[in-house]
Amino acid sequence: MILARTVNEVKAQVREWKSQGLSVGLVPTMGYLHEGHQSLIKRAVAENDKVVVSVFVNPIQFAPNEDLETYPRDLEADCALCESTGAAMVFHPEPEEMYGDDFTTFVDMTGVTKELCGKSRPTHFRGVCTVVNKLFNIAMPDRAYFGQKDAQQLAVIRRMVRNLNMNLEVVGCPIIRESDGLAKSSRNTYLSPEERKAALVLSKAIFMGERMIKDGEHDGEKVLSAMRELIESEPLARIDYVEMVKWDSIEIHHKVDGPVLVAIAVYIGKTRLIDNFIAE
Repeated sequence: MILARTVNEVKAQVREWKSQGLSVGLVPTMGYLHEGHQSLIKRAVAENDKVVVSVFVNPIQFAPNEDLETYPRDLEADCALCESTGAAMVFHPEPEEMYGDDFTTFVDMTGVTKELCGKSRPTHFRGVCTVVNKLFNIAMPDRAYFGQKDAQQLAVIRRMVRNLNMNLEVVGCPIIRESDGLAKSSRNTYLSPEERKAALVLSKAIFMGERMIKDGEHDGEKVLSAMRELIESEPLARIDYVEMVKWDSIEIHHKVDGPVLVAIAVYIGKTRLIDNFIAE
């Protein structure tokens, strides 16, 4: 497996692969990889001849008060996981390699970025869209793989690719959970044992909401109210949002009459966790 640290290394290798008629898959990550990331890499390996995994903690998607400096990092473990799962290359650039002194170009989206995480993290998706756009231009993938746990991100990237006529397929992959239901996240490592137990309130609320809709409840506000009540019963939990939106446009929509995304963001202590489900 190749460990590339510069843009030119990746471009040269991808050009060589493409000259041989090989397909390329890209899995963009911020590292500290877990089974959720591994599931994306496995899917990419199954569907492409070569797979590039980017490991880059992107500074421009963090607000000043967020966890850029403390975000967990372990490149050695990440490379071991990528190699054992079949990736052909890990791209691990320094911020200076991605953003030179003269960097002034950003991808700014409206509408689909306004609600949910975009409301509480107003600069977040500008950073996400900019770095993903750069990664697409660097790796030139035929397919790129994103997890449904970051469902709004998946919707945003799909819209960006469609709006800007990018020549690749965006593949969404299912949420991977711990055995007790908690959605896998690099930020789970921040949780103390007491907080880790309290964090189960997220998946419990998600599973309850799913069950209510499967049992025939189509009034979104009733579903959301029940979920909020459950989360608020946990003393260590503080709600950022519990919301229902149209799955394609991320517009607030409180009736289950087509594909809807039910998404939550909850602080457990100081750690912000997200989870969701899609219903029709």
